Amino acid sequence: MTEAKKYPTPVGNPESQPFWDAAKDGKFMIKRCTTCGEAHFFPRAICPFCFSDKTEWEQSSGEGEIYTYSHMRKSATGPYVIAYVTLKEGPSVQTNIVDCDLTTVKIGQKVKVVWKQTDGAPLPFFTPA
Repeated sequence: MTEAKKYPTPVGNPESQPFWDAAKDGKFMIKRCTTCGEAHFFPRAICPFCFSDKTEWEQSSGEGEIYTYSHMRKSATGPYVIAYVTLKEGPSVQTNIVDCDLTTVKIGQKVKVVWKQTDGAPLPFFTPA
């Protein structure tokens, strides 16, 4: 019998806490600047494009496509795929691709967010759509 993978509990801060609170409800949140209109991830108060402090939380569709990836074949925990996923809303997210045959992962592949439970808020990962 295979033991279930244990994921680390995320540690938030006041700036990212709304992200983790929404994660508990299965919502993937990003920030959007109301000055320049650009969406960004990771969540932060200052827009990385125009440096405005006029940012708002918005729910992402949780859908995107793989921009690039690396297949890590040797690690203490076994093989895994780390990737940059470009969300439909525009920002790119560094993540792991899970719950699939890792040898079939490819650039341009459509993916969607999945949540993995921890002792706190769940962690977002992506899986083929």
